[in-house]
Amino acid sequence: MLTVEGLRSRYGRIEALHGFDIEVGSGEIVAVVGANGAGKTTLLRCLSGVQPVSAGSIIFRGEPLTAVPAWRRVERGLAQSPEGRQIFTNLTVEENLRLGAFLFSDDKVARDMDEAFAMFPILKEKRNLPAGGLSGGQQQMLAIARALMGRPSCLLLDEPSMGLAPILVAQIFDVVKNLRSLDVTVLLVEQNAFGALSIADRGYVMETGRIIMGGPAAELIADEKVREAYLGI
Repeated sequence: MLTVEGLRSRYGRIEALHGFDIEVGSGEIVAVVGANGAGKTTLLRCLSGVQPVSAGSIIFRGEPLTAVPAWRRVERGLAQSPEGRQIFTNLTVEENLRLGAFLFSDDKVARDMDEAFAMFPILKEKRNLPAGGLSGGQQQMLAIARALMGRPSCLLLDEPSMGLAPILVAQIFDVVKNLRSLDVTVLLVEQNAFGALSIADRGYVMETGRIIMGGPAAELIADEKVREAYLGI
């Protein structure tokens, strides 16, 4: 579904991504793990179109994406739930969800919202309240639900467990795992390497703008270097 080749990106004169390749197959959950500052968020920003690419190519569902504007990428089926949630705090929960469906005006929007509420019942309870009043975990649920309102075939998830209590982290990862039932492919970037790799099919390990290792998630969890450096084992 998604192929990245030789990807490079820079902030001014500083190169943040140094050229690497990744692949995400249809129906997979693929995790990119690494420490803070490794370049994981920059990778997703390049894929979603909000960070310029200085070299390399992005192929999504067989078509080049590198020069396509961000909103057109959503139209093609690529949506992102960003780091830090970035919800619209002064708008209601329902208004945030409707903004996620900005491409659509058909009757299915109401159905999509019902599906979001079924996935996250607490959002239905608070649908008419300002999103800024939600807890951190509820805001993360809203960010994911808002991205799903764009009807993506591939969802980019940026640090969904950041700042959450362990019980909420488990709930969020359960939701990500269950996205398979919606036929949504997931590219997940996380500092929580064990949690991410535990639900992923395959994974990549990222350090200072480079992919240094990749393979089946179970093999990465068992790898001594990964266990020592990223899993605290």
